[in-house]
Amino acid sequence: MMLPALAVVAGLILLVWSAERFVDGAAATSARLGLSPLLIGMLVIGFGTSAPEMVVSAIAAGQGNPGLALGNAYGSNIANIGLILGLVALISPLGVHSGVIRRELPVLGGATLLSAVLLLGGVVRLEGVLLLLVLAGFMAYSVIQGLRDGADPLSSDTETDLAAHPMTMKAALTWTVVGLVLLVASSRLLVWGAVDIAQSLGVSDLVIGLTVVAVGTSLPELASSISALRRGEHDLVLGNVVGSNLFNTLGVVGLAAVIAPIDAGREVLLRDWSLMAAMTVLMVVFALGWRGRQGRINRLEGGVLLAMYAAYIGFMVHLVAESRMA
Repeated sequence: MMLPALAVVAGLILLVWSAERFVDGAAATSARLGLSPLLIGMLVIGFGTSAPEMVVSAIAAGQGNPGLALGNAYGSNIANIGLILGLVALISPLGVHSGVIRRELPVLGGATLLSAVLLLGGVVRLEGVLLLLVLAGFMAYSVIQGLRDGADPLSSDTETDLAAHPMTMKAALTWTVVGLVLLVASSRLLVWGAVDIAQSLGVSDLVIGLTVVAVGTSLPELASSISALRRGEHDLVLGNVVGSNLFNTLGVVGLAAVIAPIDAGREVLLRDWSLMAAMTVLMVVFALGWRGRQGRINRLEGGVLLAMYAAYIGFMVHLVAESRMA
């Protein structure tokens, strides 16, 4: 199992590096083409950080491992809220000022409920197309509303982020292409290693997708969130998580289902989806505020999210240990 383990480690390292280059290049290219900072923050950066999940899940589904694809998407959502948002809020409380993010949060809740309905009978190709159409419709709506809104705290955060990574048009295009090519190559390496490890341990590829692969594909979000936190860009941190989770729930699962129908077991709905839904509800409540309190994710709330994630990972490790003993 040494070679597959090395493949996973090398794949994750290359995946994180290439994803950062791809997002930076794509954002800089969009800025050079005249796209507004608000739309870059909403679409390019917010959704672009989910490129690893998209590529990994597409390759996994194409190779006959739809469980890995679904586990990667839902596991990444759980990691984004519990590990990334929880850890960042524990370091520094996050204020929520962006109207764009406040609109996206209820949409994420609706998308999460929709995914539960589809999971009941497995996600077939037609339902995958439905998820992709919902994502396309939301992106179109976001663009229209973003153009109408004009100034938004997310816009100023994105401008600061772009200023921190200045690029010429040639450099931006180069890094976009190089990042995308390496993203695909590292994803193939990661999927091969993860599937081989799952078979060696006697566990499903779903479990590996929910844990090892999910954490790995979420590392770009963690890196960009910590970087944004250092610059005091709180709305960009939450925007990355919300945008990524929306893209994972609708786009990643939708594309994987179009490639190969996903037959999700009952445990996915009862265990993984239920936790993802609970964490999503908590994030929405914390971010939008309750009982007249202004939207803000404080250290205590961040600690709660992080503790939920730690308990989930502990439970999954226990499952792997049980399967090996059986």
